[in-house]
Amino acid sequence: MSGGAFDYKQFNITMIADKIEQTIERSGRPKTREELKDESWRDPEWYKKYPEDLNHYKYPDEVIEKFKEGVAILRKAHIYAQRIDWLISGDDGEESFLKRLKQELDKL
Repeated sequence: MSGGAFDYKQFNITMIADKIEQTIERSGRPKTREELKDESWRDPEWYKKYPEDLNHYKYPDEVIEKFKEGVAILRKAHIYAQRIDWLISGDDGEESFLKRLKQELDKL
């Protein structure tokens, strides 16, 4: 396996970006049966008293836009971390580092 200079922790950056995207997708949407099942510790009367809890929290549009900006920055950060990892670990040379970095950033 290649890399390892950062103990492969750059993957965590991707996981954070994925979680934020999931939050964006769920914003204001009704919870699925599975999600409600995960909240089975709540008394059935809870949802009668707090019907808004049947939905995911709805973030304002301005906040969602900032979430999207954050995701873009995190995706870019992951690319940089991955490419630098491979360079430091000796898997890439300077030329291939620059070439691959550009290619991956261009894909964004």
